[in-house]
Order: sequence, then structure tokens, then C-alpha cells
Amino acid sequence: MSANVQPLIEYLQQIERKGETHVHLDETARKVLREFFLVAKGYKKHPSQVTVADSIASPSENTTPSTSQTQPNSSPAPEPTPATSQALQVIGNTPAEKIASLTSQAKHWTAAKALGSLREILVFSGGNPEADIMFITDAPGFNEETKGFPFAGPAGKKLDGILKAMGLQREQVYITHLVKYRPSMPNQSTANRKPNEEEIQAFTPFIQAEIDIVQPKVIISLGTATSQHLLDSENDIDQLRGKFHTIPQSPASVRVTYLPSYLLNNEALEDKRKLWEDMLAVMQQLNMPISDKQQDYFLPK
Repeated sequence: MSANVQPLIEYLQQIERKGETHVHLDETARKVLREFFLVAKGYKKHPSQVTVADSIASPSENTTPSTSQTQPNSSPAPEPTPATSQALQVIGNTPAEKIASLTSQAKHWTAAKALGSLREILVFSGGNPEADIMFITDAPGFNEETKGFPFAGPAGKKLDGILKAMGLQREQVYITHLVKYRPSMPNQSTANRKPNEEEIQAFTPFIQAEIDIVQPKVIISLGTATSQHLLDSENDIDQLRGKFHTIPQSPASVRVTYLPSYLLNNEALEDKRKLWEDMLAVMQQLNMPISDKQQDYFLPK
């Protein structure tokens, strides 16, 4: 079964990376997908698994007779809804209400729960859902899971310092994750891991909806995993940063830069300056005032 359905999965992932969010299915295609689902869930056997005993079993030995055989005048029982058909709904009048509706749906998002590789505490987003600047990072870690909001630990203090240097506060920007739960690992304790592509794909509808709702003027993509996903690129972060990019799902300019945690482990003035130059470029893009002091941050004395 997995071999039969794999080409379909790869095709859907390919068009999703191109920004497509819907696929038209005729009735024949729907029937094929129902068959895949019923077999995968054990409601039906794959034809290759049907034995001679199955084919000659009496009604009492076989599965429950179909509704059409026992109750010809009643409507057939509804088929289970495939997990992949769960549709994200944006509900509300204001951006804050719409983000709240996404948060509620993320608590029960089947595509993510079915992976079995994510922990249970939701860490969705924070800040202003009407902000000009949107920060996107990969996934929550131990500190975020403990506190319940993005960038909650030492990396969060570093981000707060970056925002302060820009003349901003956390409440003036919108901060979110590609993946809304902390990725799990054996004997985890405080250790964290990057989300894999399957986990990121499970939450792709959310990040696309968030961008649509917030409508930022600039998206700041933090780190390699986030940037490669948003830009559909295999280039490393040093190849991606230093310029503005575009993405199909938004008119916002995208600026790639290092994760704040990178600076926690790297005190080199040169790297601090690189990140700060990205922030200066964002400020210039948004026509924010830049003082001589700000212009000279992290330059050699």
C-alpha cells in the first residue's frame, strides 16, 4: 500500500511547495482515495491481502454485512473522513480573532497528531497579529514549551535585545513557529531537535494562513530550516541572507538571518554585525528612523 500511494504523496508535496493549497478531485479520484484510507485504517483489506478463507467465509464468520444488504430502505453509513482531508478554517472578524481560531484548531490538528513525533504542549505564536514585521522560526524548544510562548529562554532575551536596538518591543511584532509543538526525542529532558520536513509540512496550512491574516510588510526568517522551507531552497543560510526574497504566498519581502541563539554561542563581532545589517535593511525597507548610533552598532572601534 505504501508503495502504491507514495507517488501521490510526492506529487501533492511538490505542488504544495509551489504554493498550491487546493487540488480538484473528480468522483473517480475521490473513490480511489477512499479506498486507500479504508485499507490503511483496517476497515478493508487490500486485494493482495484477501485470502481464500476470506472469500468463502459465511456471513457469521466475515465482517458485518453492509447496510445495503440488511437495511435496503435506509441510507448507507457514512464513511470515515480521511485525516488528510481535514481543512483549516479561518474564523473571525479581526486578525486577533482569526489567529485565535487557528490556535484552537492546532490543538486537534490530525495531520500533526498522526505523526507521533511531536510533544503535547501547543506553542502557537505571540505578539501583534497586525504587525508590519513577522518573525518566523522553526519550532518551540524546552523553554518555549515551559513558558508557553515563542522565544522564552536566553534566545528570547537576545531577540528582545535585537528588537530594543531597532526601537521596537515584542508587542509590536508578530512571532510564530513553522511547527507548533516541540519535536520529541528519546530521553529528551531539556534537549531540543530541529523539526523534520514531514512535521513542517503538517503545519504548512497554518503558516500560510498566518501570513494571509497578519499581512506583514516584511517577514524575517530565522535560521536555516525555516528559510529553506519558506524559500523552497537548499542553499545554506550564508547564501540566503544579505538580500530580500519573495515568496508566492505573500507580497511581503523576506529577509533571512541567523537565529538569535546563534549569537549566544558565537560572540564574534563580525557575525553580530551580519545579523544587525539584516535588521538595518528591514528598518530601511519600512522607512524606520535609523540614528548614527544604530548605524554603527557592532562595527570595529
